Amino acid sequence: MAKRAYTISNIEAKKYECFDWDSEWREPFGNPAIQGTWFILGPSASGKSSFVMQLGRKFCGWGKVLYVSYEEGVRMEFQRRLRYLNMQQVSGRFSVVTDDTLEELTERLSRQQSAKFIIIDSFQYSGWTYEQAKCLVDRFPKKCFVFVSQEYKGQPLGKAAVRLRYMADMKVRVAGYKAYCQGRAAGEPGSYFTVWEEGILKTSNNL
Repeated sequence: MAKRAYTISNIEAKKYECFDWDSEWREPFGNPAIQGTWFILGPSASGKSSFVMQLGRKFCGWGKVLYVSYEEGVRMEFQRRLRYLNMQQVSGRFSVVTDDTLEELTERLSRQQSAKFIIIDSFQYSGWTYEQAKCLVDRFPKKCFVFVSQEYKGQPLGKAAVRLRYMADMKVRVAGYKAYCQGRAAGEPGSYFTVWEEGILKTSNNL
C-alpha cells in the first residue's frame, strides 16, 4: 500500500502546540513546537549542564520532565546543581533516573501520565545507535526529547550523534556560558540565552 502524500491544504491545516515563553527564552529560541526534538552540544566546563537543567526546569511549566542522567548519575555535582537552581520548586514535575535500559525507558514512557519531556544526558553514555534513538522518538510523537551530546573540536562526538543532530528540530550549542540556537526555529539573530552571568564576565576578561 502506498504511503500517504500530503496536500498543501493538509499541511496548512495542521495545528502545533508551541512554547509561549518570556523574552529571555523567546529571543534566542523563538516559539518552537513543544513536541519537537532538541540536540544540545557543548564542550566540558562551558555551562552546558547548567543550561540543560534550566531548560528542564522551564519545561516543567508545560508538563512532567524525566531527566535520564546516564553520564553523571546523581553524584555531588548533580546534587549541587539541583540546589543552586532551586529545582525543589518543581519537584512534583521533575524526576531523575540513572540506569534505565532502552527497553525499560520505553516501558516507562508507555505508562499513563508519564513524562512529556525526556532529557537524555548524554547520548554517548546511553550507548544507543542513531537508529535506536530515532525509533524512540518516532514511537512517542507527542513527547519532546532532548539529547545532550559531548563534542570534539566543535562537532558532536561520534557519527551517530552527528546524524542525530541533523534530525533534531532545535540545535543548541553552549559555549562560554551562552546558549546559541542553531535550529529551525531560531529567534532573534545574534541573541543567546545567558546560562551564568558571572561566568560570561570571567570568560570575557580571561580570568
